[in-house]
Parts: sequence; structure tokens; C-alpha cells
Amino acid sequence: MLRNLKAAKRSEGSQGTTDSYSCNMESSQSKRSASFSEQTSQPLSEKDMEELQSTLPPDKKLKAGREYIWNRKSKRKAEYWKYYLEYVENGKLRAECKFCPKTFAADGNLNGSKNVKNHAESCLGNPINIEKEKGKEKQTKLYFDQEHESSELKCGSRIINLNDVREALIHMIIVDELPFKHVEKSGFRHFVQVACPQFHIPSRVTIARDCLKLYYSEKEKLREMFKTCQRISVTTDTWTSIQRINYMCLTAHFIDNDWKLNKKIINFCPISSHKGEAIGKAVEACLEYWGIDDKLFTVTVDNASSNDVACAHLSRMVRRTGCINDGKNLHVRCIAHIINLIVWDGIREHGVCIDRVRNAVKYVKNSPARILRFKDLVQKANIDSKSSLSFDVPTRWNSTYIMLETALKFRRVFSGLSLPDGEDLNDNERPPEPEDWEKVERLVLFLGGFYLLTKRISGSHYVTANKGLGEIASMYDMLNNWEQSEDLNFQAMAIAMKKKFDKYWGDVDKMNKFIYVALLLDPHSKMVIVELTLTDMHGPEKGTKLANDVKEFAYSLFEEYRKMYATSNIPDCGDNMSMDIDNSKGVGSDYVRKLKERAKRLKGTSGYAISELDRYLNDQLGPEEEEQDALTWWGKNGQRYVILNRMARDILAIPLSTVASESAFSTGGRTLDPFRSSLTPKMVQALLCTQDWLRAKEVPIVDVEENLKELEEIEKEVQRGESNDVDDEVVFVDSLV
Repeated sequence: MLRNLKAAKRSEGSQGTTDSYSCNMESSQSKRSASFSEQTSQPLSEKDMEELQSTLPPDKKLKAGREYIWNRKSKRKAEYWKYYLEYVENGKLRAECKFCPKTFAADGNLNGSKNVKNHAESCLGNPINIEKEKGKEKQTKLYFDQEHESSELKCGSRIINLNDVREALIHMIIVDELPFKHVEKSGFRHFVQVACPQFHIPSRVTIARDCLKLYYSEKEKLREMFKTCQRISVTTDTWTSIQRINYMCLTAHFIDNDWKLNKKIINFCPISSHKGEAIGKAVEACLEYWGIDDKLFTVTVDNASSNDVACAHLSRMVRRTGCINDGKNLHVRCIAHIINLIVWDGIREHGVCIDRVRNAVKYVKNSPARILRFKDLVQKANIDSKSSLSFDVPTRWNSTYIMLETALKFRRVFSGLSLPDGEDLNDNERPPEPEDWEKVERLVLFLGGFYLLTKRISGSHYVTANKGLGEIASMYDMLNNWEQSEDLNFQAMAIAMKKKFDKYWGDVDKMNKFIYVALLLDPHSKMVIVELTLTDMHGPEKGTKLANDVKEFAYSLFEEYRKMYATSNIPDCGDNMSMDIDNSKGVGSDYVRKLKERAKRLKGTSGYAISELDRYLNDQLGPEEEEQDALTWWGKNGQRYVILNRMARDILAIPLSTVASESAFSTGGRTLDPFRSSLTPKMVQALLCTQDWLRAKEVPIVDVEENLKELEEIEKEVQRGESNDVDDEVVFVDSLV
């Protein structure tokens, strides 16, 4: 009985405690609600809103219509609450991050603060977390590398930095010309989830923003590089995109202090028209923007008349800003373009046989069934060739050469096909006849030398200026030999090409004189090769006279450089005088000093410059130096020629073709394809320029033709059952990936 009474009392006590707790909760909530109503019943004044806005980052704005609460003396004691704005929504207290759009329930009696705290420590918009991020996101992971010649696995550790992963993703998007939406594709997301589950894939909007940030970052690095370079030669060309927007590409070429040739696209911007004045003004504006308008050395363009007007405009600009030789040698004509004009004048006589082969190739490639039939005939004929039939671009003779060379290998196969024929066809639309194939065979032999010549002078990652005169002389020699051919057709072709050759290169005054000096500055050639080349092209008498003119121009140019770059570290001219004068003190020292002064007056101020240039021309190369290219030699021996090395750095960087700018249009065509035609011109420039700056010299641009050859070989291996990793049925490979 007593035990029951005590239990009843305890029950009454606990019930009273529960009732009391409930009352306190209700009271607390009612007070909290009351405080909300008191704070929100009177909206913040404009002054309070301005003061609240001042606590936010510059890019963060208060949202209109939101009922913010601002307690200057907040009761929140945790440090992370200073990164949040409190507001009321539907009668409930919430917190908004000051650095991103995320919000959280923030009623201390109803919600915990764990989410608020975790977000404050991980928000990427918070400047406090930027310094912590690198250390926090580094994780050491185990990995296993398999030895190449064994099945053993090598265990090691690697630090994974998620920031590096994100930078690598941006690098891949730009260099591989991928669309921004690539990061939202299911296949890519699956790959990342397997390869690096910790990495959070950004959206395509974030990717676009990161690409622009990388563009501006790399641009500042290039701007700093331009401050240390000497003179800059540029190439430019124009292009019309799929958006029907005219673009101009401007590429800078220069040799840095380490004697490395640099090629950088510095502008890929819209232009009002293809007229020369518009091109000239656009180039001038770009050079001024980069701060290199006073460093322009040469401009390489094709033979369009508008480019003559543009170069005239730029010549006036460099005369204002300062230039070498008063800008008289600013304009450099694209050698590859001139070769294109010369060759087309020659092969025009063989238009019928070329058209017939082109139509035959087009007939085969226009139908999958015909391609299969063609491949069957190739196998039956036992033709061992990895080449694939290719179309040509009528305005590019080298592509026509490749088409003819490839088709010639399959001439027996074409005879086994039922090519269209009939009286209703034109003469150039009929199937190739045996006589046509014989002409094509001789034409391929004839054009092979020009094709290799064009490839050699079209490079942009190696010096071409010192090869120009030699390649031109080589072409002249080929034309002379073909003029003596017994084949009247090819003799006539050589004569027509020789006529076009003389129009552009028949006289030394028709060529930019820097091309001659570039060969002189090649340590493997010097003046001897220049004189022999001119003698072979123009005969002994005229060649010798032209060689003397080139030498005189080189000396005058060197004198100009000496006046520009003469410094105190140049040895005294007396050190290089031909007479051997005793400088010792004693009897006759006054007489010796007077002799030296007279010698200086005789030689003039250019005494040292002339002696230094003569010393270079007379120096012989050692066995090891014979194996070095021009830039390597100058990098190791430039200190011996204080002024001459500055002259060589400018002249050897001159590009002889506009291929560097034209190749950017191929990239532009892939970037602005029908699925990405909505890209703005600013974004197009950012993508193309950044790709050019990031792409290493060792990474070649994808050659679709070579890729197709590799794919065909893979298909053959699969068909022969030599591949154990794939099925023997059908393999589909995207040649552009």
C-alpha cells in the first residue's frame, strides 16, 4: 500500500514536469514568433538596407521582396554565422549564404546548425576557404602500375588535388575542341564517377566561365612575355564563319631570349569587311592593345590586292612608332601562295585528265556499296597500300596532288569498276583512259618536288626564313630541267610556270631583301651560299652583282642595329682592328696612340660593326656545329656577336607563309560547327587563342587522312582475327575522336 502511494506521487511529479516543459516550449516558441513579428512588422529602412548590402561581396545583391532581419547585436555566438543573412519566409526563420545562393532553415529551436556550419566551411565562394581548399582537397590514394614486360603490379601513392582535376578538365575542353555540354553527357559523367568519384562535375555554364578565366590568365602571361621580346613578325588572313561573320586571325612570331621560336595567335576577332583599309586598322588596333605596335618587324600575307593596301597602312604606322629600314621591307609575300599560283598556271593544261580522275574518285566515295566493292577489288588485285581515296580542294593544288597520287595506286581497280559513261557526258566527265593515267603518272612525278617544297616552307614551329632563297632556287632548277623535257606537254607546262615565276621572283628587287639576309645569317650558309645561289639563278655576271647588293644591304642593316643597340658591353673597336698595335707604355706610346686615333677616324663610327660582321662571315664551323640548327648555333655562339645576334633574332623569326593563320580557320570551322554556331565572337576568340597557347609543340593537329589509314589497318587486323580484344564482326570507329 505504501509502495503504491509513492509510485502515484512520482507519477504526479513527472506529469507536472512534462506539463511544465511543454509550457516552456510553447512560451519559447511564442516569444520567438513574437520577435519575428516585431522585426518583420517594420521593414528595414533604406539606410539599414544600404548598410546590410555593404557587408556583402560586390557581386552579391539583396533579393527584392525578401524580409531580411538584421540584428547589429546578434545573439548568435558561433563564428560561422557572420557568413549568413537571416530572413523570414512563411513565418519561419532562414539563413542565406553571403557568397552563394544556398539557404538553410535557421530556427535554433526547430532546426540544427550542422548544415549551416558545414556549408560555411566548404563554400567555394567564401574567400576564407580558398586558401584552405588546396590542402583540404588533397588526398593520398594508392595506385597500382603494371610493368610493361611483366604482369606484376607496382604499388605506390599519389596525391589527388580536385583543383588540378578541374583545371585538367578545362584544358581538355579547350585543346580537344569539345562543346561545353560535354560535361553534362551521361557517358562522361559515368567515366568521372568511376575514375574520380570525389570530383564534382561543374555545369556547362561554369565550364564556359572557367574557359574565359583561363583565357584572361594566359593572356596576361603572354603580355608579360611580349615585354621581354625584341621584334615581332606577324601573319594575318581573313575568314567567313558559318555564322556569316568575317573573322581576322593575327599570329605573332618571335624568338625569345632562349632562342626558341614562338608562334602565338594574338587575335581572332570579327572584322567589318575584307577590304585592305579595314584589315590594316584592325591589325593596328590589335598591336596597340598588346603594346607591341612599336615592335612590328614584318607582315606576311598572301597576294590579294587588299593585303597590299593593309601593308601600306601598317607601313605608315611603323614609321610613326619606329621601325627597321624605315619600313621598306615590312611586306612579305606568302611563298606558299605564290607556289600555288605558279603550279596552277602549269597544270591548267592537264585539266581534262585531272577532272576525269576527280569524278572517278567522287563516284566511288559517294556510295557505301561502291566503297565496299572498291575494297574487294583492291584485295583481289593484291594491292598493298594503306592509302585512302580523298577529295581535293580545287583552290589548293597540294590537295589535288594528294588525290592524284593516291588514285594512281589504284588505277587497275578503277578499270574494274563500272564508271558512268555515255555520249551525253562531257569530255572531262568520262572515265579515265590509259592515256590519262600516263599523264597523271608524269604529273605526280613533276609535282612531287613542289609538294615537298611547300611543306618545308609552311612550318610554324621551326625557322623557315633561312630556307626561303634555297627553296626558290630549287624550284627554278626544277623548272629549267623540265623545260628540256622531251614531252612537249610538260615542256609547255614548265614554260608557263617559269613565266609566273619570273613575275614574282625573276629579279632581286621583286623579293623582300630580308630573305637574302636570312640565308646569310644561317651559320651553315653565310655569304658563300647566297652568292652561289644568285649566280645559278641569274648567271655569273648578274649573280655576282646581285650578291654584292645583298652584302651592301646587310652591312647597312647591321649599321642600323649597331646604332640602336650599342652598349657599354661592346668591346672597343681597337680590339678587332686588323693592325697589331703594341699597347705597352714606354717609348713611342704617344705615337701608337695617335695611330689608333687615326685608324678610328678612317673606319668611322661603324668600324666595330663592320669588323664584327666580317668576323662572322669568315669564321668556320666546327664538326659539332655542323650538326646544329641555326637557332641552336646562335643560342650557343650569340654572345660572340653582340649586335649581330640581335639582328639574327629578328630576321630568322620571319614566317614565309600564312599557314599559321590559315590553320586557325580549320580550328575555327570545327569550333563553330552547326551545333555550336551560337558561340559569341568573344568566346570563339577565347577558345581559339587559349588552345593555341596551351597546345604543346609536340602535340600534332589531328590529321584525318592519316587517322583513316590507321583505322583501316585496325579493320584488317580484326578481319584476320589478329586482335584478341575485340569481336571479329564489325568495328565502328569515329575517325574524328
